[in-house]
Amino acid sequence: MATISDILTDALDRVRESVHVLLDDVPQEQLATPPAPGANTVAWLVWHTTRVLDTHVADAFDRDVVWTTGGWSERFDLPFPASAHGYGMSYDEVLAVRADAEDLRGYFDATHALVADALRTLDDADLDRVVDEDWDPPVTLAVRLVSALNDATQHVGQAAYAAGILTRP
Repeated sequence: MATISDILTDALDRVRESVHVLLDDVPQEQLATPPAPGANTVAWLVWHTTRVLDTHVADAFDRDVVWTTGGWSERFDLPFPASAHGYGMSYDEVLAVRADAEDLRGYFDATHALVADALRTLDDADLDRVVDEDWDPPVTLAVRLVSALNDATQHVGQAAYAAGILTRP
């Protein structure tokens, strides 16, 4: 019988596969190109997706954020604070996320490893643990994990759609 850890890990692995296919298919010069004026770029969408997974899961499991401890913040050298994760960014900030596929894939894979490791420790009793009391009702681990995976799935889908527009003949 599948466990909650198995199910969530399967969902996470599917997001990883989608990120890899996307980054394999989009030409480097188009990663930071918006598919339309004012739209998010593939690079920004993959970066933002990864930052959200990284911060949400690290916080929920009391682990270090890969972005800073893994040296990714320095490697990307973005013009905003290391704490930035994409929420509320202006269009100019979206366009400032310029990264190659290797760095985007590397950061995603490092975050995938963090999340997969955290999920291996998970059992049903953990799901009701409150991880964020700043909301009403307070956010449980179950809600945070489903929310983070849902966000990742949506953003990777948006990136794939943007890539399709950019690469169509």
